[in-house]
Amino acid sequence: MSLKKRLGDPNGVGSALRSVVRESQTRAVKPPPEYMSASYITLKTRVQEQLLNQEANPEALDAEQLRTRIAAIVADDRSISPLERDSIVNNLVNEIKGFGPVQPLLDDPDISEVMINGPHRVYIERAGRLEATRIHFRDDAHLKSIVEKMLAPTGRRLDEASPMVDARLPDGSRLNAVIRPIAVAGDTITIRKFSKDPFTLEQLAHMNSISEAMAVVLEAAVRGRVSIVVSGGTGSGKTTTLNALSANIPADERIVTIEDAAELQLQQDHRVTLEARPANVEGQGEVSIRSLVRNALRMRPDRIIVGEVRGGEALDMLQAMNTGHEGSLTTAHANSPRDCLARMETMVLMAGADLPLTAIRQQIASAVDVIVQQARLQDGSRRIVQVTEVVGLEQGIITTQDLYVYEQTGIDDGGRVQGYFTATGIRPRFMDQLARRGISLPPDVFGEVR
Repeated sequence: MSLKKRLGDPNGVGSALRSVVRESQTRAVKPPPEYMSASYITLKTRVQEQLLNQEANPEALDAEQLRTRIAAIVADDRSISPLERDSIVNNLVNEIKGFGPVQPLLDDPDISEVMINGPHRVYIERAGRLEATRIHFRDDAHLKSIVEKMLAPTGRRLDEASPMVDARLPDGSRLNAVIRPIAVAGDTITIRKFSKDPFTLEQLAHMNSISEAMAVVLEAAVRGRVSIVVSGGTGSGKTTTLNALSANIPADERIVTIEDAAELQLQQDHRVTLEARPANVEGQGEVSIRSLVRNALRMRPDRIIVGEVRGGEALDMLQAMNTGHEGSLTTAHANSPRDCLARMETMVLMAGADLPLTAIRQQIASAVDVIVQQARLQDGSRRIVQVTEVVGLEQGIITTQDLYVYEQTGIDDGGRVQGYFTATGIRPRFMDQLARRGISLPPDVFGEVR
């Protein structure tokens, strides 16, 4: 269904979204659109009051029942046009069953991220590029009520004592919210959306995020229980790649996933999803990622997948990889494979373990087989720019070798990054591990790919 039909009013919300302009550099506050005018809000309030008189609990109705009831209330109102009736119906359904003005953005599959900087500045990311929208909230109170509605099912709190929160929406989207006084210019919400059908490595190759040869090798590596860390910056596509990799884990293996806010979309039936929990208002009840990793070891997992290592849990993850849980997967924030290794050293030190640096590096070199480096390029596209094998430890230094790299050659007239994937020609050491598991690869996958 088109945005016009979903939003109802081609002169109101629909027009606002259709006329979205690319102006990520612009910071001026736009005047509110027509559907936020005082007369429109008064009319909508009157309809809402009539609905409450008829239905004690409108939220108990499903979306279609609610739409029918509201449409019946406004059907005979001659003071408004048919287009205004449709707009009121859609807006009230979004307010009661959804998340208000932002709901159409969440419903649009082409939008990958929604960024709300206060009630009057709403931005989206579409096809890797930022766009400003004309979507508005009435005021700070309206925005805060929507945020509270988003957080209600999660049991997480957001107040002056705890002004930041990470949570997961019912559709799997990841929510981060920061409120005043931390967010000086107004409550700020960032929603990272994920595809309802996770991408496969084959699809990523079709999208030119990865070469076909790289997809073949990584698929074999996952099936052959090669331990992989997906490294990259914020918004580079690490979770998407982790989902694509995990799809190749055999269905007869038991998988335990551990995340701060559950967002992985595993396709296997035999999986256990664990989610960390922050402390309550009394400072009690916290369940950390690290404690979940330790507990996972008692759950007889074949694989452990940690959504992201960012602290002392790195030590427990490495120990798990070294003690019979080969083929485990995780992600880390880093700008290169070498940076990733350095960050892992730092995270292990954060665990408080009194280990010499050489021992930490030995743990990392023994546990991690491959680092997949993800990057968000200048044009907004995401690509795997390096596949690097961790070779071992020599003279106290972790040694690595690149198997594949992405070579950028320039920018075309449309602003799109130009380049190609190339293989280094190196045969990875984990090939012997694959062979022992009966997995073979054609030799030409390690040749140059353009």
